[in-house]
Amino acid sequence: MKGGGDAVSAARAVLQTGEYDYAWNMQVEDEILRRLEQGGKGRVNIWATGAVEHIQCNFTDPWTEVEGERSSVKTTHPLLADPAVRQALNLLVDRAAVQEQIYGRQGQNTPNYLNAPSRFYSKNTRWEFNIDKATQLLDAAGWKRGADGVRARDGKRLKMLYQTSINAPRQKNQQIVKQAAAKAGIELELKSVTASVFFSSDAANPDTYPHFYSDLQMYNNGLGAPDPQYFMNQFTSWETAAKANKWQGRNITRWRNEEYDRAYTAADTELDPVKRAALFIKMNDLVIQNVVVIPVLWRFGVSASATKLKGMDLTGWDSAFWRLPYWHKQT
Repeated sequence: MKGGGDAVSAARAVLQTGEYDYAWNMQVEDEILRRLEQGGKGRVNIWATGAVEHIQCNFTDPWTEVEGERSSVKTTHPLLADPAVRQALNLLVDRAAVQEQIYGRQGQNTPNYLNAPSRFYSKNTRWEFNIDKATQLLDAAGWKRGADGVRARDGKRLKMLYQTSINAPRQKNQQIVKQAAAKAGIELELKSVTASVFFSSDAANPDTYPHFYSDLQMYNNGLGAPDPQYFMNQFTSWETAAKANKWQGRNITRWRNEEYDRAYTAADTELDPVKRAALFIKMNDLVIQNVVVIPVLWRFGVSASATKLKGMDLTGWDSAFWRLPYWHKQT
């Protein structure tokens, strides 16, 4: 089993050289995976999940320190507090380009944060890529272009730091968003953090995603079970990541909304499956309407395995290794 290193090397070790039998989480451009598969030594496994590659908006100020803490709930983001800025950013994410140019068969476009199971999928939302509409929104909100093309209002420039983990598809995704944002007068500075650091739980490391010491950040997140109760507590006010809980809280955006809290609490005790599904759809819609996050792609599970490796029966609702005792190689 291949682990560590980068995803492309892991894919090559299984699909091209045949040194390994299995490699998990193949976040590699689909074009590369298709080319590596042609060697015939391995295959790419793709299965449905509830995972979503998404961009988070920071509702607090990552540049102001309060009592030894940045991105404190005692602050408000100087730019993203304006709904027009968040709405504009939502219009500047070219989801179709991301899917076509990077992920291919590994995912599909979605306007939703909660995508599966199907009974929880909202039909009330739409996504759109429209630079002209984003420009109009910013104009109407009073964000004026400067001599350098970057907008400003009340002495604040629309310049933001956009971070993610080091991974070729994510860096390409960042570039796609950066280029569209520039056309609308928003300057994005890109930052890439080593994955082992970005996804660490080290409370002393400022570069972990729960610290969220940037304006925007992108990563993948998904359900570990077919029920979304635990998954959707990421937006409850009591789960806010903060210094007090060593940044272990699950609400990374620091968005707080009483209507969302009420819907979540109601779903926690609702036994009628139809009513309960409606509550989760409402939660998703609140997150999307308020542009707390910007869904980029409904990502599927992707791994690489040797052609002769059988018995895996991969599922989106558990670890890829849930059936490990039955894995076997054909002779």
